[in-house]
Amino acid sequence: MLTNRPRGVNDLLPGDVERWQFIERTARDVCRRFNVAEIRTPIFEHTELFKRGVGETTDIVEKEMYTFQDRGERSLTLRPEGTASVVRAFVENKLYAQPQPTKMYYIGPMFRYERPQAGRYRQFHQFGVEVLGVNDPSVDAEVIALAMTFFTELGLKDITLEINSVGSPASREAYRHVLREHLAPVKDTLCKDCQSRFDRNPMRILDCKVDRDNEIVANSPYMLDYLTDEDKTHFEQVKSYLDSFGIRYVVNPRMVRGLDYYTQTAFEFMESGSTLSGGGRYNGMVEQLGGPDQPGIGFAVGIERALIALQNQDVQLPIEKGVDVFLVALGEEASKRTVTLLQELRTAGLVADKDYLGKSMKAQMKAADRLNAKQVVILGDDELAQGVANIKDMESGEQVSVPLSELVQKVQQKL
Repeated sequence: MLTNRPRGVNDLLPGDVERWQFIERTARDVCRRFNVAEIRTPIFEHTELFKRGVGETTDIVEKEMYTFQDRGERSLTLRPEGTASVVRAFVENKLYAQPQPTKMYYIGPMFRYERPQAGRYRQFHQFGVEVLGVNDPSVDAEVIALAMTFFTELGLKDITLEINSVGSPASREAYRHVLREHLAPVKDTLCKDCQSRFDRNPMRILDCKVDRDNEIVANSPYMLDYLTDEDKTHFEQVKSYLDSFGIRYVVNPRMVRGLDYYTQTAFEFMESGSTLSGGGRYNGMVEQLGGPDQPGIGFAVGIERALIALQNQDVQLPIEKGVDVFLVALGEEASKRTVTLLQELRTAGLVADKDYLGKSMKAQMKAADRLNAKQVVILGDDELAQGVANIKDMESGEQVSVPLSELVQKVQQKL
């Protein structure tokens, strides 16, 4: 039916959306403290951006992108991830000409065609951070620390950080040669995707959901054993900075991440055995997308997955509900007057509401209770004629009469 939402997408209804807003506020506050500025990129881009930026051998490009022809017969794609768009904006707007680093974050929807399941949807949402223009290992550690601070501020505990180095192009070329030799005896037994990746990018085989449990694949050589001296030094310095920050981590030599653009540092945050967030360095992407040779590093966390983690750990978010004041009107003239009183209260910065259906006083008081109103203003035609209203404190039950001219001030004082 056209009145049903498409498969793999969700409505965010009042009552739920407040939890999203808390996560977004937390992300913005943490980024403010790390001096990271917000960027907002288009929801769709030219398809070639993702083919070049994300990598043609990735599952995202090969299987999951929402790609379409516009009226000008241009191939466009709904963004499946945020990094390529941020780097495109960095290049197109010549942000590389400014003093570096350039530190940016984004919050928004992404789109991938995959089988919907818990925490994995066709429209999903990510909070991500990208730092461009510097290759300092301390920046790697800072980006990781920002992500860990975000999780801590949300109230999450027992988050495991796994790190690895996937090397520079020189390290990766040496490793690919060794990996092809190791996997050659079982090439014909691998899935069709991995047989295709064998020559183009054999490291993708290590991340394949079908073949990664194959005994020979599982026993493949470690990338860490083929790092150049420069890459080894970089990785050791990253670990040293994490140690100095007091951030615990586990080196996972099998980690390769699911995107082709990663170089050197790669990392994942795990919760209850599932990946909560991931990221790493991508030093070649700026140049690949037409800019100068500028390094970059970043991470992204799915907001849906963060919500699942919060639920798994039974974290009660400090979400403030209810209204400051609810207006109860008794009589036609009093009801008219509450309309202007409501505007006065809201203009003063208060969260205020009223009944719009002409209900009885009892029903209006129930409505105030459902809204968790802190104060209730009761105004009848008789009180209106006298120029007064009654303010009732919903917690103590105390009720006082005040002049209408002082109503806003008295309500503010009682809150």
